[in-house]
Amino acid sequence: MSNIPKVPITFTDRTRFLANLSQDDATSTSQEWDVIVIGGGIVGAGILQEATRRGLKALLIEQQDFAWGTSSRSSKMVHGGLRYIAQGDIKLTKHALQERERLLKEAPGLIHRMGYYFILKQGQFPGRFIMSALLYLYDWLAGIKDHRFVDIDNTIKQFPSLAKGNLTGSCYYTDSTVDDTRLVMRVLQESIQAGAQAINYLKATSLVKDPTTQQVIGVKIQDSSHNTAESEIFTLKSKVVINATGAWADRLRSAVINEKRVRPLRGSHLVVPYAKLPIGSALTILHSDDKRPVFIYPWEGATIIGTTDLDHQDNLDNEAKISQAEIDYLMRVLSENFPKNIITHRDIISTFSGVRPVISSDKHFSKQASKERRDHAIWSEDGLVTASGGKLTTFRLTAIEALNAALPWLNTCAQSTKNDDKVFSNHSFEQLFPVTGEHNKLWLQRLIGRYGDNAPLIVTQKNKVEVFTIKNTQFCLAECRWAIKNEAVMHLDDLLLRRTRLGLLLKNGAETLFKQLAKIFQQELGWDNIKWQDEVTRYKAIWQQSYYLPKVTYNKTDDKTVKKS
Repeated sequence: MSNIPKVPITFTDRTRFLANLSQDDATSTSQEWDVIVIGGGIVGAGILQEATRRGLKALLIEQQDFAWGTSSRSSKMVHGGLRYIAQGDIKLTKHALQERERLLKEAPGLIHRMGYYFILKQGQFPGRFIMSALLYLYDWLAGIKDHRFVDIDNTIKQFPSLAKGNLTGSCYYTDSTVDDTRLVMRVLQESIQAGAQAINYLKATSLVKDPTTQQVIGVKIQDSSHNTAESEIFTLKSKVVINATGAWADRLRSAVINEKRVRPLRGSHLVVPYAKLPIGSALTILHSDDKRPVFIYPWEGATIIGTTDLDHQDNLDNEAKISQAEIDYLMRVLSENFPKNIITHRDIISTFSGVRPVISSDKHFSKQASKERRDHAIWSEDGLVTASGGKLTTFRLTAIEALNAALPWLNTCAQSTKNDDKVFSNHSFEQLFPVTGEHNKLWLQRLIGRYGDNAPLIVTQKNKVEVFTIKNTQFCLAECRWAIKNEAVMHLDDLLLRRTRLGLLLKNGAETLFKQLAKIFQQELGWDNIKWQDEVTRYKAIWQQSYYLPKVTYNKTDDKTVKKS
């Protein structure tokens, strides 16, 4: 294994970073940057990578955990957006499809091509011929040919428990799925490997402006890891600040312009055991209530049902959570289309809800939520560049555009990278794993997709038992140990809800792993029993509140839910 890196690619040591700031005087150049990116989701990660590639000194800060917001709670799809083509947004669809094919090629093991079946029913619009025409254009834009019509018999053969009812067949095409948080972490890893710094739980409290010109020249930051108002505030100087805070973008942007453009829309999902709904491909079904497409698809050993699309009225600083109305909406899809699979609320392993930063077409947000376009927007105002909206799939294009918008303040020849530059630059499978031994090659490729050049170092950690996969998932305790030690894990929820997805995939938020995890946290981070119990209490509260069902009681006879009075 002589070709593999001997030193792990680790995230910035936040304690050391803050200590250095405390020791520096106000004129120290260590506090000056070319670019400071605020926001640790996929757009912020992409911007950090693009800035570093252009030779800029770049820092990313995130007030919560990396991918804490939308980027860990998306529908897990790298796709072109078939419905956008139906709305006439050919440009967005083309760019998304081209990026999808790029990511599929560059990140096997992280991005997976999957078959999708669009269910056709009698009297439903669109029907077979319109769908076939749309899919022909969809494939043509992607440069592939995957679509075809599937008759009733073969549709039922693919999904034996699907209700026949007024079914007339299905249209087959392909798109892709992803572990969205691991995508963010891989892009951040690429940036750090190239010299960038990325720090979570570091809040931007305000922008710093030049008193004469009122240009943004930096940002004030504060440690937010312990929710204390007494943390020291530091000032960092920067040639340009890029606001990549997604649904929070208007809040930071209000320092330079009083305008609201971001419409927060919530999308919620159910996670059920694969054994309860065993499907090998994704289904696209138009909901009987509003004719919106709802997806049912396999993901990480479970089955996901989603998504909803409605205005999010809750406080953005609180983790989004599913409502009872959304649960009922998604459960109706199951009961109407899979009546033989008796799935009740008790079968739901977990839920997750993400808030999409959609750029509104009007300031009154009067258009129906699902009709809003999904383009991204870039605003450049007085040294603050704001990037918001768009799709997970097109993060690279958003990043390039944001950096180009920042050029007037950079006073440098930091021109755009070439369009054929790769997002991921890890070694090949053969270089990283010249001998696979007893390990499954697909599983090793999965590790490369998620951890890049760090993958062999995970497998060769001392405790060999920890490489065995956990229950019905493909995650292992070796990944947990690696993340705890090297990926800026501050809290138990960082590990179970983002670095891994075990809190979504195992019952009771993966409570059965607590004993083993307590030992690893003690060994790697020095957590004592008091710290561990505090973290367990914190995690259980977060999981119950935002990753499970709303508080309800159950009728033991028929399992109907009744809201508590």
